Amino acid sequence: QLQFVESGGGSVQAGGSLRISCLASGIIFRYYPMGWYRQAPGKQREFVASISTNSETSYAASVEGRFTMSRDNAENRVFLQMDSLRPEDTAVYYCNRFREDWDTYDYWAEGTQVTVSS
Repeated sequence: QLQFVESGGGSVQAGGSLRISCLASGIIFRYYPMGWYRQAPGKQREFVASISTNSETSYAASVEGRFTMSRDNAENRVFLQMDSLRPEDTAVYYCNRFREDWDTYDYWAEGTQVTVSS
């Protein structure tokens, strides 16, 4: 059964850093591109970053140069290193598989809350 568990969120001041993690189970992890997504209060969930099976990464323009996504296939984990955080990065962050139609997924885990204060 597909399952994701996100962790590592918290509260930081603007300019600070956080590293969040996601543990995946129920899939042959190394075969899947993975993504990070976020949802701010009152807004739709949006794409943040993706990583291919051979660790090529892609980022939303709003986080390019500040966030770094990585994966550890031995541990079935993906990570998101977030630097130079801004108040507008405040959101619940989710991981999931990455496909172009990611916004049609039925399953989303609880996510991890990231709060950036000014």
